[in-house]
Amino acid sequence: MSTQPVSSETDQDAVLLVIGIGSQKDRDSRPYREYLLSAAAQRFKLWLFDSNEPTWQSEYVVGANALNCYDPEAVTEAARRLAEQRPVIGMFCPDEGTLLAASHAAAALGVPGMSVDTVTACRDKKTTRALLTRAGIAQPRFTTVRSPGEALRAADDLEYPVVLKPRNLGSSLGVIKVSGPDEMAGAFGITTAAAYPGVEVPDDYIVEQYLDGPEVSIDGAVFDGAYTPMFVGRKQVGGEPYFVETGHTVTAGDPLLEDEALIAMLQDAHTALGITHGTTHTEVKLTSRGPVIVEVNGRLGGDLIPYLGKLATGIDPGLVAVDVITDRRPDFTGGLSRTVGIRFFGPEEDCRVERITLAEPAPGDGVLQLAKVVSPGVELYGPPKDYVARYAFAVAEGADQEECNKRLDAAGALVSLESTPISSAPIGGTP
Repeated sequence: MSTQPVSSETDQDAVLLVIGIGSQKDRDSRPYREYLLSAAAQRFKLWLFDSNEPTWQSEYVVGANALNCYDPEAVTEAARRLAEQRPVIGMFCPDEGTLLAASHAAAALGVPGMSVDTVTACRDKKTTRALLTRAGIAQPRFTTVRSPGEALRAADDLEYPVVLKPRNLGSSLGVIKVSGPDEMAGAFGITTAAAYPGVEVPDDYIVEQYLDGPEVSIDGAVFDGAYTPMFVGRKQVGGEPYFVETGHTVTAGDPLLEDEALIAMLQDAHTALGITHGTTHTEVKLTSRGPVIVEVNGRLGGDLIPYLGKLATGIDPGLVAVDVITDRRPDFTGGLSRTVGIRFFGPEEDCRVERITLAEPAPGDGVLQLAKVVSPGVELYGPPKDYVARYAFAVAEGADQEECNKRLDAAGALVSLESTPISSAPIGGTP
């Protein structure tokens, strides 16, 4: 990598290539992605590769191509054709499913970015576990299995409860807690049925120890091999035995940001995974025996956690992300000190959305934003068919996490869903 920062002024035709920032499953991507795209556009001219022609993204990009962004060969070939017409100075990829394709294209063009091996190590939980264990970083005991019988034997060895999960999916897809042997067959069917567009799931699945304690996430950046945490997300999870994320809160100055042992562990983990430049989203369980890394994702967090971080601290994660991949030293000076949280609203039963109504927040109630994320006619299913069946969300601020969560609870009264129940065939059986 060059020792000089890439400058948007060196060539007026130069572009930063953005890969995969569009919609998924009939959900509006704008509330989730616009803050990242608008930040990147402050630094560079942008060219977009996405699965569909741009809509709202058009105001931020100078050009776009619609292609299969999950296919490394298709993305690499399109990137090469683009590079023949104008300089490509880097690649920004915030979508989990397109990270591998983006890494192949970055390697082919010789531009900064995470290597194919590093992206693979982050995306494959089996590889992540092995590398971190080898580096002496606390990990749950685990193994991989290919059948319900193997899973039963593994769980007997690890001791119940255990967690069963695919090796390389995100958003808690196919992740399920198994509390006893009578639940294993159904759980195995659910895990093996989980899928994500463009991602080939290996046929061996992870069985690992269930970790006690709350889960947090840390969004951070790596520049020249040095890891810097930006924000800590305190996660709310429901829907056991599934792990459905229902909300997050971010507080500027969270004490975990000053936990030297935790930060040292995160640095060691990023070094072990070979991450030298990039932004990451690390999930950590605060167990009774200390912090344990659940996974390291080679991109910023989903669920608008980085956006909450921006509102709480003033640090712009979009700017940090494009700076580190174009060899600019990022600015972590935020200037804000708030607690901000998000609450997602999902249906109580599988349904077809007919109408979503958002009431006006009252002055002083701390609600910063209410947004719909699906349109009428969309069908929403709970787990195990879908783990992110949401129709709206609220963002609120408070003096601390307790007040913020109370305000988010109250914001639920501002959101109304009219829907028609629908039946859902079970996937893989009932655990």
